[in-house]
Amino acid sequence: MTPPPVRPDDPVIGIVEDAGVRPSPARARAHRLWGGRFAAESAPALDALNRSVGTDFRLWPHDVRASMAWAVALWDAGVLTLEESQRLEMGLSSVHQQLSDGARPETGDEDVHTMIDRMLNAEVGDLSGRLHTGRSRNDQVATAARLWCADAVTGLDSAVRALQETLIGHATALGDALMPAYTHLQRAQPVAAAHWLLNHFWPLERDRARLAAAGRSAMAVLPLGSGAIAGSAYPISRVLLKESLGFSGVSPNSVDAVGDRDFVAEVLFATALLATHLSRLAEDLIVFGSSEFGFVQFGEAFTTGSSMMPQKRNPDALELVRASGGRALGDLVALLVTLKGLPSGYSKDMQEDKRALFDAVDTLMLVLPAATGALGELAFRRDRMQAAVGSGMMATDVADYLVARGVTFRDAHRAVGTLIRAADAQGLELHELPFAEFAAVHPEFGIDVFESLSPRRSVERRDLTGGTGPGALQAQLEAARAAMAPPRDTPRGNGVVIGAR
Repeated sequence: MTPPPVRPDDPVIGIVEDAGVRPSPARARAHRLWGGRFAAESAPALDALNRSVGTDFRLWPHDVRASMAWAVALWDAGVLTLEESQRLEMGLSSVHQQLSDGARPETGDEDVHTMIDRMLNAEVGDLSGRLHTGRSRNDQVATAARLWCADAVTGLDSAVRALQETLIGHATALGDALMPAYTHLQRAQPVAAAHWLLNHFWPLERDRARLAAAGRSAMAVLPLGSGAIAGSAYPISRVLLKESLGFSGVSPNSVDAVGDRDFVAEVLFATALLATHLSRLAEDLIVFGSSEFGFVQFGEAFTTGSSMMPQKRNPDALELVRASGGRALGDLVALLVTLKGLPSGYSKDMQEDKRALFDAVDTLMLVLPAATGALGELAFRRDRMQAAVGSGMMATDVADYLVARGVTFRDAHRAVGTLIRAADAQGLELHELPFAEFAAVHPEFGIDVFESLSPRRSVERRDLTGGTGPGALQAQLEAARAAMAPPRDTPRGNGVVIGAR
């Protein structure tokens, strides 16, 4: 049975440490997946520290799915009869339905695997104990986490696409509107406003490529069948498992398979860089929405007011988007620092990988719709953008004018710098200087030099691929639209649905 798609508002997404957990310690002890070697009960403090079900509960659809595939593989290997395999499948289907309907962990459930084992036992009795034959929680969690990551990056890709579509919509509507482009946050040269806006589209497109690659990495190798560390002692067909779960291949080394969290790190790197790009977009919009710039006007649905100052409209959504970059980076660093000191194989430290993974994905799934909504309701002030384009920003165009007349760019740069200094001293724009000032600086200046001070002409001259010229901008918009269709999909092997029939 294929689990339902994961949605940001799905209850399985949320951490359930403080909600819906019912006490039943006796039943939990009866279904603990370990303990025969121990004569005494675990210390309550250890149980509290060791219990991960509040975090890994959201893996349940994938753990159930992998368990159903394992039941079929045990039948194929001759470990279970056809009837036993079918009973386990039916029991797991019932467990899936109960969890879909809102069943939650009990206090004694150590992790998601123990919870599912307990619920399965209630459905099929002692037969449930045979399902764990030949496998370990080590290869179970590695498999479920890979399946979860593949679904997560699909959801993230969809949310990024929505933001990109909004960027394209605004860029199209802006048409030939001009604005200053900035280096060092100083006015540099005029560009089409749509060109500036699309400069945020392409990092997001690279983010989608990284997310897709992370999804492929997660589904590249199947860990199930690796056991605790040495592999399963039963003749399990890992090819059958690979095909039924949609993986591209099987892990070549069982020690590496249970200890590999590269796929988690790759998802976290992709989310950290995505959050960084969102932060830069938010910063641009926050700055351009300030009274000092006034290039954009914030809407009301994604802004808040001040409890003291009635006139305020604060871009809180964008500020929280900006803050998400640090949090996502922290999740990546937390995982890498945890992994760097671990020995080969599985260690319980790896239980922390899901906290970082889930936090990063949850954060982005909150941030992306807010960023899209805040951007979508912005109004762009073309008049303010145009008014900010001063003739001094065409200094390079004036230098190019001299270069076209045979002057070296170094000499042209020096001559125009002298003109800028003279304009600053007189409190004038470059186009307000009399022609005599130009002629005194360099004899190659003609009266037509003032044509070089046109912002529109400056933009039109930069019409090479990737530039801000009208032809290049139109080609860029077409490329951006082409990137939107069809949506990326994460390969899942053959994805064959196999059952014991």
